[in-house]
Amino acid sequence: MRWFRRLSLRARLTFIGTGGLAIALAIGGLLILLVLNYTVIRSVDQNSRQTAREVGALVETGTLPRTIPSAGTSIVQVLDDDRRISAATAGADELTPVLDEDELDRAQNGDTVVVSGRRVGAAGTLRVVERTAGEGEKRRYVIVATPTKIVQQSIDTVRNVLLVAYPLLLAGLAVLAWRVIGAALRPVEELRLGAEQISARSNRAGPLPVPDGDDEVHRLAVTLNDMLDRLDAGRARQRAFVADAAHELRSPIASLRTQLEVADRLDEPAPAADLLTDVTRLSRLVDDLLLLARADEGDPALRLDEAVDLTEVARDAATSHVGARVAVTADGTEPVHTIGDPVSMRRVIDNLVGNAVRHASTAVHIQTAQDDDETVRLSVVDDGPGIPAADRERVFDRFTRLDNARARDEGGAGLGLAIVRELVRQHSGTVTLGDADPGLRVDVVLPAHRRKEPAPAESETEVGAS
Repeated sequence: MRWFRRLSLRARLTFIGTGGLAIALAIGGLLILLVLNYTVIRSVDQNSRQTAREVGALVETGTLPRTIPSAGTSIVQVLDDDRRISAATAGADELTPVLDEDELDRAQNGDTVVVSGRRVGAAGTLRVVERTAGEGEKRRYVIVATPTKIVQQSIDTVRNVLLVAYPLLLAGLAVLAWRVIGAALRPVEELRLGAEQISARSNRAGPLPVPDGDDEVHRLAVTLNDMLDRLDAGRARQRAFVADAAHELRSPIASLRTQLEVADRLDEPAPAADLLTDVTRLSRLVDDLLLLARADEGDPALRLDEAVDLTEVARDAATSHVGARVAVTADGTEPVHTIGDPVSMRRVIDNLVGNAVRHASTAVHIQTAQDDDETVRLSVVDDGPGIPAADRERVFDRFTRLDNARARDEGGAGLGLAIVRELVRQHSGTVTLGDADPGLRVDVVLPAHRRKEPAPAESETEVGAS
């Protein structure tokens, strides 16, 4: 089948379709010939039996002449009990019956006997039927023999017509199938040419051509265009991510290098505190970039099967920010549990609180609450300038910092809220920004953790039963 695999899809489909059609036509032609032969032979036998009945009626009425009137191409012989011919059609043998005794016995049982036409000097074969007429001494045996040469000629004519017409019909249908399949595959070829023009190193000139209609090729083109749009967006995001990451990494590295060069030139020890600050900032930035990179690959390496008390995590976050430029308080008192990764939940709260501390005027409040049986809520509220409604979705983009954030930023790289949204999304939650009047309110909604009720102790069950 190697030759078949080397054919084009169009050629293979045409070959398969034409081959199936040829088999169907061959079977159809064979059935036509079989049905035609059966019908014609049955008609011949019926006409012969009708002729035998008519001659038998003449025998019974005693009006049968010595020479029976011609019945078309059929040969009629009437035999007596001694198997002698008492009447026959003109031109028929009046001495030798068409059937011998064994064949006559078969014919008397209702069978149609087929004998050679040479018995009557005819080509082909004869189909012979018999009918017994009269009783006693007047009993006669009517034999009707019909040549099948004309029948066979008719069947041969039909066969020859089919042998000529079917190949022509098959060739015409093959050409039609070639053109129809070519028209059906033309949109696929256009898609291939469009895809061939797309270069991974440059922006594509436009979308792939989408054929009209609502068929599989149309849906394929739409899906491919959607995929290319996602790939373009991913490449653009990746380029922006790499450029922003390089820019953010350049700053702490340049600061470290400058301080080390100055210390080396002055032959003095480098300022450890300043170096540690830059190294810490660099380490935090690298950690953030790695987390986002793993999230983009779909493998953030999170443990999402542990119960996390958001109230406790909020109190720990408030405690860790003691001494910050504004007061940080945790207002929740009742345990509020979600299911997820404790380290990630702590990072979400730390990022939100750190962002709020940088922009708050006097205070930051962390609130936790149980919304309902299905969800819990974590809120971080500050009394800073807030974020305009038009920018509340944009701030979740990576390396995005608003103008006031750039003016007052104390080391942030614009990844805090992007990391928050990614971690919350991994926990099947949502994060939204709103007005705190004044300030900003960040609400994180997460699935609630349903604790299993402890089974009653055996002793308590026995006491209750007693």
